[in-house]
Amino acid sequence: MTKKITSISNPKVRLEVLSQEDVQRIHGATLELIERTGVRFPLPRALDIWEAHGASVDRESMVVNAPGALIEEALSNAPSAYALAAREPAQDLPLDGNHVFVGTDGCGVHLLDMETGTLRRSCLQDVADIARVADNLPEIAFHWVPVSAQDYPPETRGLHELLAVWRNSTKHVQTESIYSSHEARAALEMAAAIAGGREALRKRPVLSIMQCTLPPLGQDGGSLEAALIAAEAGLPVGFMTMTSCASTGPATMAGTLAVGNAEVISALALIQLAYPGTPVYYAAAQTAMDLRSGAYTGGGPEDFLFGAATNALADFYDIPLSMGSFATGAKEPDWQAGIENSLSTLMASAAMSDMLLGVGLLDGSRIWSYEQMLLDCEIFRIVRKMIEGIRVTDETLALDVVDAVGPGGHFLTQKHTRRHLDDLWVHRYMDRRPYEEWEEKGDRATDWARAEARRILQTHQPTPLEPQLEAELEQIIAATESVVL
Repeated sequence: MTKKITSISNPKVRLEVLSQEDVQRIHGATLELIERTGVRFPLPRALDIWEAHGASVDRESMVVNAPGALIEEALSNAPSAYALAAREPAQDLPLDGNHVFVGTDGCGVHLLDMETGTLRRSCLQDVADIARVADNLPEIAFHWVPVSAQDYPPETRGLHELLAVWRNSTKHVQTESIYSSHEARAALEMAAAIAGGREALRKRPVLSIMQCTLPPLGQDGGSLEAALIAAEAGLPVGFMTMTSCASTGPATMAGTLAVGNAEVISALALIQLAYPGTPVYYAAAQTAMDLRSGAYTGGGPEDFLFGAATNALADFYDIPLSMGSFATGAKEPDWQAGIENSLSTLMASAAMSDMLLGVGLLDGSRIWSYEQMLLDCEIFRIVRKMIEGIRVTDETLALDVVDAVGPGGHFLTQKHTRRHLDDLWVHRYMDRRPYEEWEEKGDRATDWARAEARRILQTHQPTPLEPQLEAELEQIIAATESVVL
């Protein structure tokens, strides 16, 4: 049975960390960086596109200096709203500025084994199992490939991962692991087969593409080529900056925002110059360098502020946002994971970021944990309840009910109470038992989350692909492998 997807919409609580003047100054600084300092585009086709539209191109360094007016004109062609399609149309996701959807993240390379509790390398079966659990959870609206199928060759690994997700879920897939031309063409062919043809895919994109920039002020050639192939077919395309204060960005947050913004909007402008009107989205997972180790942190106050600030920039350009959230730097589902994932999700949700990523990942997106996946869904349910705010109407004020109960009574037997019980949040993994019971049983939230993940894997049967379609997808992968392996 198809489960209705849970999202945040019509919020009562909103957050603003940048004023309109702040946003304008960051935008102006960004255009100055693109025009004066330039952004590296290491792909001849991309350089040709820029040059054809009047940008200054240095073929040797592959750095493009584009005037601000060209960037603004190109971005004005991007649609402000569109839908991400799913295999099951009831699970389509409207990216309209009034919904916050949550997805898994990628691409972890290790997994905390549910049976042994030990850390091991991830494989294709893990991709399939995680997709099946996510398919059952209404809080998870779409998939990223959560872990790497390291038992398959790198040249076609992304294709096997896509097929594993489609076999085990009817929800939308947004891949971050397709970054070569041969994989992009094969993935496009697979998506078209699922959608019912190229034109059907253009109308209902069951696949969207996300690529990472190369901070500071750089792009990846293979990613650009894959993005252009996807955009030509009408698939939504996004670029994610992962600039880090004091390492790949300035030590100041405003400077890091400007650098990351230059990376993203220059790439999106390229897509619009090549294929005006193609659906695109802004993506970001900025952080601050850990001053003790120099590592990517995956959590901290800068991350939380970046989550809200980047949404203000995406709103300014009037395009959807895919925002890094969750994906704690903690090594296990503990107090650190709870703090980092709660605050990052609250900040990004209060700013109404369209897509939030990171469910289930630990150690800065390196380690997958089923327990953390279920606990992250609990966090999102709490945040969703908070963002809804308090509705004040005659019905919710309930003066007639209070009159009926009077001083010293109770509300347990009132029809009004029964009507509104579903309005109240019910915990799944919070421990509210009496102390004596807690002490006697000795179990905890991670035990309950693990048990629920096991139950889903044992009992949930996603809607399967038609055998003929599955055979066609396998054939596409085999044909690609015969060429590149």
